[in-house]
Amino acid sequence: MPFETIANDYGLIGKVAIVSGAGGPIGKGLDEGVTNGRATAILLARAGAKVCVVGRSPELAQHTVDLIGMEGGEAFAHVADVTQEADCRGVVEATIKRYGRLDCLDNNVGRSAPGDVTEMSLEKWQSMFALNVDSMMLMCKYAIPAMVASGDGGSIVNIGSLRSIRPLKSTVYTVTKGAVMALTSTLAVDHGAQGIRANCIILGPVFTPNINRNLTPERRALRTAATLTKREGTGWDTAQLARFLLSDQAKFLTGQSICLDGGASMIGPSR
Repeated sequence: MPFETIANDYGLIGKVAIVSGAGGPIGKGLDEGVTNGRATAILLARAGAKVCVVGRSPELAQHTVDLIGMEGGEAFAHVADVTQEADCRGVVEATIKRYGRLDCLDNNVGRSAPGDVTEMSLEKWQSMFALNVDSMMLMCKYAIPAMVASGDGGSIVNIGSLRSIRPLKSTVYTVTKGAVMALTSTLAVDHGAQGIRANCIILGPVFTPNINRNLTPERRALRTAATLTKREGTGWDTAQLARFLLSDQAKFLTGQSICLDGGASMIGPSR
């Protein structure tokens, strides 16, 4: 199928997207060793969007840009710590300066931490909220006015977790990802009249390089067994759904939290 035909299917040609967490560690090839943010940036570019690739590591963010460039897509890397308000403002300003508009925001940052409330320091609790929740709020704070100014509204995707509805051994992660769901629905209500859509992807057992560092083969087998599809997801699965939600194909879909979990929420806890 010609590239132009694929791009026309999504209505993303000429649109501009910011993808945070689009650097990240490099896995063993792009089949399953790809982060959610990197895969999303690549698929958005394949559909004709111009992408601001946001990451803390200049080398890893540029790696994503290079992969996009190899396929003929357009992107640039922007180094930022999205827990910092000035950096979030800077991401949006750099994107507008480069491309003149903003249409899509994909918030991919997040991290887990073990322990219940009796084991959690206040400092760790607050740092997890800064990364998992504050970063998304701050990116939206500056992205939404830019989207409205662009004239065609915009679409936001926030990455949540199955642990928000199936808690398992990480209280602060469960609470912060629950907050991401609430933030998403509130964004949809507050800014729908401005043409802004917001949706959340609730990720289940998705295998990425970040996850790989903490998983034994035994745990991977348990994750696979916990799904109806009998396989783990990959960053590409996340990216396929994110691209749909950000595209014109989903223009009547907003305020939703959608499980991407191979059916794990139907039969067992997240792992």
